[in-house]
Amino acid sequence: MPELSIAEFQLASNAFSFTFAAMFAAFIFFILARPQVAPQYRSALVMSALVVAVAGYHYLRIYESWNGAYALVDGKYVATGKGFNDAYRYIDWLLTVPLLVAELIYVINPKNKGRLTFSLATAAALMVILGYPGEIATDIGTRALWGFISTIPFVYILYQLFVGLGNSINEQPGEAKVLVRNARLLLFATWGFYPIVYLIPILVEGGIGGNATATVAVQVGYAIADVAAKAGFGLMIFAIAAAKSKEAGYSYAMVASTNSAIGD
Repeated sequence: MPELSIAEFQLASNAFSFTFAAMFAAFIFFILARPQVAPQYRSALVMSALVVAVAGYHYLRIYESWNGAYALVDGKYVATGKGFNDAYRYIDWLLTVPLLVAELIYVINPKNKGRLTFSLATAAALMVILGYPGEIATDIGTRALWGFISTIPFVYILYQLFVGLGNSINEQPGEAKVLVRNARLLLFATWGFYPIVYLIPILVEGGIGGNATATVAVQVGYAIADVAAKAGFGLMIFAIAAAKSKEAGYSYAMVASTNSAIGD
């Protein structure tokens, strides 16, 4: 672990803290928002809640690991020898990335989801697994090799999102069609940001293991991408579910008033 200035250490630490807070807030919102969408779309919101809950837990562990890996000595943060555990982030991705593609499919077509959900979730898991050896690599060649290999399932996912789901998206009603297209673009943009962050240690001189700028940039970059790809994407899923519920004639206010009348 490279030596860090106080500002560099706190920048990464604050990014972890912000991400944890964002995931926690998103979890509460998704749980409370479930009654506002029709029953057939609530599974998508449950998955959104699971995604941010898992991510929030792992960011808490990342924050603790970061603080344990460094100690303040003479105005500089130096490595304590405990090491920073990158595996927390990859375990998080292994659990949450398949759920991200699944929740999009569930909200697009809740009645016809099985095979495509399985194939995309499997590809998403492979993408994460194949990227991890490069993340912990100590040389540029190994990092670049595994980064390239992990893009293969990523390309497959993009193909399915923009080609395989094309007809289903065109069949979406009114406002939902625009929202689904925007959600797909958000997924593409945020997932496309991860490889850029992954490449930072390759592009920065001495970035593999020994450069403070690269180390902090990777941690902050991944945190930004995670907030957008999980909490932000989940909000898009809620908007789609709400729009489709409205198109189907579902009204939370009407259901609530009916339940209240029954209770009286």
